Amino acid sequence: MGKSWVNSAELIGADLHLELAGSGGRRAALIGALREAVRSGRLAPGTRLPPYRSLAADLGVARNTVADAYAELVAEGWLTARQGSGTRVAERAEPLRHAARAPRNAPARARGSMAPPRARGPRHDLRQGTPDASAFPRSAWLASYRRALQQAPSEVFGPGDPAGRIELREALTEYLARARGVRTEPDRIVICSGFAHGLRLLFGGRDRVLTGPLAVEAYGLPFHRELLASAGVRTVPLPLDDQGARLDRLARERAVLLTPAHQFPTGGPLHAERRAAVVDWARARGGVVVEDDYDGEFRYDRRPVGAVQGLDPERVILLGSVSKSLSPAVRLGWMVLPGRYVDGVLAAKGEREAWASVLDQLSLADFIVSGSYDRHVRRMRLRYRSRRDRLVAALAAQAPHIEVTGVAAGLHAVLRLPPGTERSAVKAAAWQGVALDGLAEFRHPATDMAAQDGLVVGYATPSEHAYGAALEALCGVLPPAADKPGPASG
Repeated sequence: MGKSWVNSAELIGADLHLELAGSGGRRAALIGALREAVRSGRLAPGTRLPPYRSLAADLGVARNTVADAYAELVAEGWLTARQGSGTRVAERAEPLRHAARAPRNAPARARGSMAPPRARGPRHDLRQGTPDASAFPRSAWLASYRRALQQAPSEVFGPGDPAGRIELREALTEYLARARGVRTEPDRIVICSGFAHGLRLLFGGRDRVLTGPLAVEAYGLPFHRELLASAGVRTVPLPLDDQGARLDRLARERAVLLTPAHQFPTGGPLHAERRAAVVDWARARGGVVVEDDYDGEFRYDRRPVGAVQGLDPERVILLGSVSKSLSPAVRLGWMVLPGRYVDGVLAAKGEREAWASVLDQLSLADFIVSGSYDRHVRRMRLRYRSRRDRLVAALAAQAPHIEVTGVAAGLHAVLRLPPGTERSAVKAAAWQGVALDGLAEFRHPATDMAAQDGLVVGYATPSEHAYGAALEALCGVLPPAADKPGPASG
């Protein structure tokens, strides 16, 4: 007999796949198949098997055949049978012969090469880029998901619109106008799965919406530069100063990528005069500004500054996502586009939605409209402000020679280090189980901007109960203050 799917979900809550083969009859074939499933570890100890009648019906054999096979395997010790508990795979202290995996409770050193121990992560994770995962608003998100699922029209479960669900685009139009000063309409918003996906839609593919060279800030995510390079886009770095990117260094580029609300990673905002100047440049040049609004809602020392897009919706493409505000696990972002780019982006995306879950889109729309998103952002703004304040206070008490640069905003801070100490500090941190990034990692390799030593500390990443210990560990690996010169000899 060939393959058979045993489907007794209504009785045991699981499916079982068996191969019945051999010339010894169906009873012997069934006994052999069940032995092999247990021996290989496919049926784990404690697994409940289907009742006689269910297995017999699915395999097309007599009920007595299954009963006899079970009884034989119980007698051999492969299975156990108890009144009211059904027939189950026997619990064993040691793996069966030829087993492919070690016993579940065996110590790592006893497993040898069969099951190498899982690599341990850092004791303290202070890497930038992720919010506090323990703070995800599970109850509110579940309520939005349930409402979205209950109210969804039937067509939701068919092929998705590449522009994204209209419910989410309408919710984002209102929210971005209110919270970020964005001027747009639902038909100028395209839903994507995050900032990187937005970059791919703009610069990737045969029919590119935008072409290089692309001006970028001298410090930024290497991943984004690599993504652009793989698409054949040359990036030209702009130096940074205390007012943001040096826009006077723009030359023949037709597009510029900026993080104006909170420069990543150095932390300064783009000065108001330069915000206006980059829009004037785009108008005069016939170019476009790509605005990465990655954490614009999180400003702690003042009200968040609005998006540059509000100055000229026809010359600025705004990209945003919920990766920092909610969770990177919710793979949703948005592109707010000038009208002339919408068709090109939709063509690049394809005829059907292939990236962003439609049900997640509807859930996020409800999450925004219900006010849950605003409440979550306000709560996290208070939490991250407290985290940053604790970081500054700890440095003032234990390492007063270390300066925190940039404005009070976002989910990370840059610690300015004495010259020549960054590499050793990163190594010391790794040795002590503290994961963080050195500032040099984000520096554009072609920039002529002077290198600066620093650490990029993600103070949002640890859970609340782990943050204090993470701060202590961080302060313990920072380089000491440079020795002061002694008195002159005479």
